[in-house]
Amino acid sequence: MPLNARQMDTAKPKEKIYKLADGGGLYLQVNVNGSKYWRMKYRFAGKEKKLSFGTYPDVSLANARARREEARKILAANNDPGEVKKAEQLAKKNSIDNTFEAIATEWYTAKMPNWSENYTSYVIRAFKNNVFPYIGSRPIDGIKPLELLSALQRIEKRGAPELASKVRQRCGEVFRYAIVTGRAEHNPAPDLASALQGHQKQHYPFLSVTELPEFLSKLGLYTGSVITQLATRLLMLTGLRTVELRMAE
Repeated sequence: MPLNARQMDTAKPKEKIYKLADGGGLYLQVNVNGSKYWRMKYRFAGKEKKLSFGTYPDVSLANARARREEARKILAANNDPGEVKKAEQLAKKNSIDNTFEAIATEWYTAKMPNWSENYTSYVIRAFKNNVFPYIGSRPIDGIKPLELLSALQRIEKRGAPELASKVRQRCGEVFRYAIVTGRAEHNPAPDLASALQGHQKQHYPFLSVTELPEFLSKLGLYTGSVITQLATRLLMLTGLRTVELRMAE
């Protein structure tokens, strides 16, 4: 006989676990502590197996019956409902574990030992402020180029094209990491370079060849520190960076 709500509500615990059958393999298991679990018994490839549908009353009788029918359809298609359920749970877990934010965090955690503290802070801050709010919760293998481009263009619209370019490069490294670890197949970041404005480089002021004689003449008349005068001449001869010249021993 099929179960009814009164039977389930009035079922009391006993010294041993017992079952209230509903038909089609579905039954309510009443434990010695009074908890009630939905189970379904079935056979696949000659072996007896069980499915768990949750607890009563969290899972209602109607809901448990609907899950039983789903399982029977899977069996009719010659598939194991238990294995199908495991695959669905794994896919759900992967959709959470394989988000862009989760993999980016894993990537920079692996890189941190080789980075300076300032650079590590810069990378994490760039992701948290510019990327995670927009694509951080998306499974990385499902992110489309337009989604990433939209996040990068937000940075450009703030007047920071150089930052947008750098963030694109770091995102590309995260995608490459996801590919080599088997969690993505495509890296959209490199293809977006042509869609961004790009940073307009500005060269430092410089002296032309014709201006050098006058400069050297005025340098010779310089009345400040002799160290500054000599350092300027040495800099012209060696092409060192100023910090390299100042810190030289």
